[in-house]
Amino acid sequence: MKKVRLGIIGLGQQGGTYAGFISEGKVKGIDIGAICDIDPEKKALAEEKYPGVPFYDNYIDMLESGDVDSIITCVPHNLHPEMGIEALKRDIHALLEKPAGVYTKQVRELNEFAATKPELTFSIMFNQRANELYQKVKEIIDNGEIGEIRRTNWIITTWWRPQGYYDAGSWRATWEGEGGGVLVNQAPHQLDLLQWIAGMPKKVYSNVKYGYQRNIAVEDEVTTILDYGNGATGVFVTCTHDIMGTDRFEILGDKGKIVVDDSKKVTIKRLKTPEADMSASMDMGDVMRIFMGQDQSDIYSEEVLEFESVWGGQHIAVLENFAANVLDGTPLLAPGSDGIHGVALANAIHLSSWLGKEVELPLDEELYLNELNKKIEHEKLNPIKK
Repeated sequence: MKKVRLGIIGLGQQGGTYAGFISEGKVKGIDIGAICDIDPEKKALAEEKYPGVPFYDNYIDMLESGDVDSIITCVPHNLHPEMGIEALKRDIHALLEKPAGVYTKQVRELNEFAATKPELTFSIMFNQRANELYQKVKEIIDNGEIGEIRRTNWIITTWWRPQGYYDAGSWRATWEGEGGGVLVNQAPHQLDLLQWIAGMPKKVYSNVKYGYQRNIAVEDEVTTILDYGNGATGVFVTCTHDIMGTDRFEILGDKGKIVVDDSKKVTIKRLKTPEADMSASMDMGDVMRIFMGQDQSDIYSEEVLEFESVWGGQHIAVLENFAANVLDGTPLLAPGSDGIHGVALANAIHLSSWLGKEVELPLDEELYLNELNKKIEHEKLNPIKK
């Protein structure tokens, strides 16, 4: 195999973007093998833009056609696990869009089945893992350059969406169609990066607002306290109604601090002596110099790094990495099995707000699913979207 034949399931905005990248020759190692969409109008669009590419209105038919070696799922979130399993059953490699699913129970079933097919490539579109900025942050943490983490704080409110965005699709911002709001649609990348870089928390306690500033049933405002179980804590804030938005990620360690601004600039401050040793050994003269804001270059060094990010480049990098894993075993940037972690975090944040109490991780999957189904039933009886 010289190139991977990719079956694109769903020719909407995301599927169309990937098809465009591949047809324009921007993705090494991949050809479009086939396109699938249940919307009849998409067939004419596909024939016009991608002449000669087979088109299917049923993804099972596409999987069994012999036209594809792999798939990518550009469909509503709750369909990702089912489609991933059906592809892997037929020895077809699977790249799933984020999130891996709506709730951990279905994602766990996907992961367990994928584990029975280790010869196949199973990945997830966590394109921010291809972002050199976050790779650098992870490298600094993994190398112990700022020591043991004491606190994380991520304010990511740059996900502004107008009411028209939600009104454009009947499945959007519904419990049945999407399984949630900002936590499952916009913020899964940050939830993944947070646990990828800093590790999974042991407990969460959240204050979540549903339909706070938008006429929707699901969450558009989230504030969560994280407990990492070793004394370290965190705060995660996100929403879809801040048109001026903030993206600031801070990680405090006992040997330094990292601050990421706008996912473009990283400021790393490395203490020359661990904070605990400074506390134990400093005399009051040294302390007063700090309080007075005098030069602190003898206390810490500062490094500022700036990164350029070309839109689409990180998506292309994940597609190429997926193809390279299929073709020659190149290690995956985002193994599909990792998708469950962000889903677990989102589920725990929801569940904490529904129950009004702190929730431990791993969470009670049956309890979460029961509570989600209650939301779905209530939504059916009291629909916001007619």
